[in-house]
Amino acid sequence: MQKITTFLWYNQEAEEAMNFYTSIFANSGIVSVMRNGEKVVSGTFQLEGQTFIALNGGPHYTFTPAISLYVSCETQEEVDELWEKLVEGGEESRCGWLKDRFGLSWQIIPKALEKYLHGGGDAARAQRVMNAMLGMNRIIIEDLKRAYEGEG
Repeated sequence: MQKITTFLWYNQEAEEAMNFYTSIFANSGIVSVMRNGEKVVSGTFQLEGQTFIALNGGPHYTFTPAISLYVSCETQEEVDELWEKLVEGGEESRCGWLKDRFGLSWQIIPKALEKYLHGGGDAARAQRVMNAMLGMNRIIIEDLKRAYEGEG
């Protein structure tokens, strides 16, 4: 088991959230569920090998964007697929951020963003990429590339 594990507090949606998340990500699954009769109290699940704990703790706390799950994506197809699935029932935000239907914030970020933001040491290129990203909700790699190359 990893030394530090993300602990997610839900009102009563822990099992639904675990099922939802594990249906989206490869190499994922529910490890264990603790019940009190029919009611789920908590569960442990993995997404891409990362362990999380979900608790049905009641309506005492809610998620805020101050904490988000950052997903590094290889391709535009991966960005698009994760974005569409995670934002369903939630809401889009800027710069690759979204809030899922449970209120948990995610950053769906293509690896190309970091490459283009560095600008190859060219501050003007990096600034164009930054400006392009600031105008996006879902990150579009081709638009970042065009900004990097000064095409738009």
